[in-house]
Amino acid sequence: MVKYGLDYTRCRWILPLLLGIGVIFGIIALAGRGWLESQTLPYVQQASLWQNCRRPEQGGEWSCESLMRYAWGRAAAATYLVGFLLLVICFALAIIAFAIDTLRFNFIRGIGGLLFVAAVFSVMGLVIYPVKFSSEMEMTGINMFSWAYGFGWTTAIMEICLGFFFCCLPNYEDQILGNVKPTYFYSSP
Repeated sequence: MVKYGLDYTRCRWILPLLLGIGVIFGIIALAGRGWLESQTLPYVQQASLWQNCRRPEQGGEWSCESLMRYAWGRAAAATYLVGFLLLVICFALAIIAFAIDTLRFNFIRGIGGLLFVAAVFSVMGLVIYPVKFSSEMEMTGINMFSWAYGFGWTTAIMEICLGFFFCCLPNYEDQILGNVKPTYFYSSP
């Protein structure tokens, strides 16, 4: 991307595209019911960020309780949700930044800083949830933190990596804008 510059049509939208994928992963984590699941048959427990569901036997009815009754449940949901909202704001700002013909590199660095703040909030929510869930909720059988929880961590890791990229991109401003003369290593005799 640096070799051809951000004006190169196919490379210009890679960063907003990656942020969009992060937003999709965040939506899956927020809406998914697979934060914690039973690992073996009979499946007796399934939890999301918002509720914990159990069933006493294989053919029984699921009974769900809201995790918003607990302070740690509200804290985990609020911190992860704040991180997700900051990610959505960064996505919108990235689309605006890359749609403008002349890039504002300080604006891009600000998006990177905001992504780091979003990552801090997301990681806080992702750490609060398993620590407090496993210590305060009654868990039966063998349970595992599952696919939706994994999507949450993927979103947090993408926020961190893209934050580094957004912050480091302005260091290559001259190369991106084509203001550097090429260096030739071949010299004639």
